[in-house]
Amino acid sequence: MLDVVTLGETMVLMTPEISGPLRYVNKFIKQIGGAESNFAIGIVRLGHRAGWISKLGNDEFGKYILSFIRGEGVDTSRVKFDPDAPTAVYFKERREYGESRVYYYRRGSAASRLRPEDLDPDYIGSAKYLHLTGITPALSESCYQTVKEAIKIAKSRSVKITFDPNIRLKLWSKERAREVIMELAAQADIVLPGVSEGEILVGEREPEKIAAKFLGLGVGTVVVKMGKQGAYYATKSESKFIPGFPIEKVVDPIGAGDGFAAGFVTGLLKGYSLEKAVRLANAVGAIVTTVIGDVEGLPTMDEVLVFMGEREGIDR
Repeated sequence: MLDVVTLGETMVLMTPEISGPLRYVNKFIKQIGGAESNFAIGIVRLGHRAGWISKLGNDEFGKYILSFIRGEGVDTSRVKFDPDAPTAVYFKERREYGESRVYYYRRGSAASRLRPEDLDPDYIGSAKYLHLTGITPALSESCYQTVKEAIKIAKSRSVKITFDPNIRLKLWSKERAREVIMELAAQADIVLPGVSEGEILVGEREPEKIAAKFLGLGVGTVVVKMGKQGAYYATKSESKFIPGFPIEKVVDPIGAGDGFAAGFVTGLLKGYSLEKAVRLANAVGAIVTTVIGDVEGLPTMDEVLVFMGEREGIDR
C-alpha cells in the first residue's frame, strides 16, 4: 500500500556554481528536478510512502535519475525506460536579485511519450492520494491523455486527487494552459494554485476570490500559495489565512511549491486539521528555499518540527 502516487517528468538539472548569465558560467553541479518527483521525495522524507510513474531515456542521465529517486525511498517500480527517446535536461540560471531562470531541453523526451497504457490501475488504486500537476499535460497530447486516464482510474478507485496547476508557459500558450488546467482542476478534490496562477486561470489576484472560483467548479478544498506571506485555504464551510515563516535569506526558491504540496498532503495523511496542514506546508516550503537544488532542501519531519519550534533541536 502506498500513501501517494504521482506521475510526471523528471530531468537532469544543471545548476551553475556561480550566479549570473549562463554565458559566463563554466562549471555546473549535476542534480535532478521534476515537480512530481520532488513532491514524492518530500512525502517520503516526511515519513510516508510514495510511488512515482514516469518514463526515462535508456541513457546515463535516465539511470542516474532512477537511482537517485529510488535511493530516496520512492517506489519506482512503474518507471519505464524508452530506448528511442532521451532523458530531458534543464539548466538553472541563478540570480542574487530577482527570480532564477530555467532553460528546458525536453522536447521529444522519453517522459513526453507517456501513454494511458503505461498506467497500472491497481497501482494507482493502492494509494490514498493521486498527485498531479499542470506540467505533465503540457508535454504532449499523449501525456494529456495519460493524466486524464489517471484521473479516471483514481475516481473509479475512490483515490483522492490533489492538483497543483504549476503553470509552465515555456511549454504551451497561456490560452491552452488555461483551458486544460481548468478542465483538470475541476475534477480534483484539492487544488493548490499560486496567486500568479490564479490571475492567469481565473482572472483574480486576491486569494479569497481565487479560492471562490475553484470552489465554484466543485473542488472540495482550495489552498492558495502566497509565497513568503503564507497561504489561504478555503472549503464550502471554512476558510483562513495562515502566515508564512520568515526566511532571512532565500537561496533558491525553485521547488518550494512542491515542498509545500508535500507538507500539506503529509498533514492530511497524519489527520491534521486543514489549518495545521497548511501551517506544516508553509514550513516545508520555507525550508526548501534555504538550500540550492530542487530536492536537497526537502526536510524530514523532525527537522520541520524543530523549525516550527515544536521540538527542541540538538545540534551536537
